[in-house]
Parts: sequence; C-alpha cells; structure tokens
Amino acid sequence: MSECPKSRHANKSKNDMVNLVDNVEQKEDLKFNRRAFLKSAVGASMALGLSTVPFSVRAMMGLTDDEEDRVEIIDLDQLPVGESHKFYYPTEKDQALLVHTVDGDLVAYNSECTHLMCPVFYQKEENKLLCPCHKGSYDVNSGQPIAGPPQRELPLIEIEVVNGKVYAVGRQFRHG
Repeated sequence: MSECPKSRHANKSKNDMVNLVDNVEQKEDLKFNRRAFLKSAVGASMALGLSTVPFSVRAMMGLTDDEEDRVEIIDLDQLPVGESHKFYYPTEKDQALLVHTVDGDLVAYNSECTHLMCPVFYQKEENKLLCPCHKGSYDVNSGQPIAGPPQRELPLIEIEVVNGKVYAVGRQFRHG
C-alpha cells in the first residue's frame, strides 16, 4: 500500500499545492487567525466606545467646564464709554481688545489684523478699529473690514458682565 502524496502527513513534496497544508498545522495559526483578529477588533471597539460614555453623559447633563474658559478682563467702571482695554485671550499670546463703544455697547475682538497680523487699535473719533500697517479698518460693532487690504472679519470674543466685572467667555471664528 502506497501513501498518498497529498495526505496530511505526507513527506515534503515538490508539488507546491501539497506544501500549503503544512501551514495549517502550525500553532501560531491558532493565535493569529481571522476569528481571533475579529474578536480582538470588536473587543477594542467596544472598550473605546464604553470609555466615552461618562463624557457623553456629562455633556448631556450640561456639566461642562465653562469656568475654565472664563477670564476676567476688567471692572466695568474702570472702562469709560469710548475707551478700549487690551487683554489676552484665550492664551497669553493672543492679544485682544475690549471696546466700550460711544453707543455704550461692549465688544471684544482678537486685536491682530487678519491681513498681516499687525495690532489693531480703537479709534474713538471715527468709532472704528484701525490697523496702522496698511490703513486697514474694521467696523467696531461687527468686526467686518470696511477699508484697506483686510478681507476677513476679526474673530469675535464673547463677553459677559457679572456683578460689574467683564469676562471673556468664548471665541467665535466667523466667515461671511
């Protein structure tokens, strides 16, 4: 009785098709097969998904860290109508300008010109924001460019007045 050359326990054959079955018998295949990979991938996906549940619940309940973004700028009585005050928001590198307009409104913007990042100043006489580098100017009430090379509006800093103190509470990047 002769052995079949294609049997599972056949000696090494010159035929490549017969040698392919040798790979199935290796112990590593039990650890690194498709089923084990899929189990690991599904398990990791579930673990990552479940790890975000506390953050989602916190956000749905409205428990956010609003105090973290709040920065005190100045006491309102220290900023007369028609004056401005320089401050930094949201970091110590981001210059900003709080303006108490001649109309009595409070507005705040990042004070770097959107053209070439030159500083922007409040000009009380004309009630506008002026960039002296290229004579660009912005509307003090909206931050929209009204003259010169700037094409984009200044980023708006959201402010809030609480107990006579002015706070920066957020920033809006507007395009339009």
